[in-house]
Amino acid sequence: MNPAKDRLLSRWALSLLGVLEAIGLVVITLATLAAGVFEVKTMAAAGTVTLADLLLLFLYLEILAMVGVYFRSGQLPVRFPIYIAIVALARYVVLDMKSLDVWRMLGVTASLLLLACAVLVIRYGHTRFPYEDNPKGDIQP
Repeated sequence: MNPAKDRLLSRWALSLLGVLEAIGLVVITLATLAAGVFEVKTMAAAGTVTLADLLLLFLYLEILAMVGVYFRSGQLPVRFPIYIAIVALARYVVLDMKSLDVWRMLGVTASLLLLACAVLVIRYGHTRFPYEDNPKGDIQP
């Protein structure tokens, strides 16, 4: 039994938050699609595709995949934002490699390594200690 779901105000607040969450996800999806279309138009106008362009499109696809997973399951796997951060840092290195000094390059690569290790630890934790299908206190719809 969940007392928060039993109160009228709590149910109303949860419903409102759910609607606001859905609106936010739709806005994120539309903005990502618009940015992707703009990027493809820019590539077509330039007549060339660079690695930085591809990584940016990959970032957009990762964001769309993250929103899709959230709409399907109602949960956001913590790995998705980490994947996006890894690709964003890789894009930063590709774009600014010539202008990066040694310490900044070491910092970015250490960040990439730390994020990659975080993904490994999270994946290990999920396989070693899987979630219960129906944790106690969770109400079935």
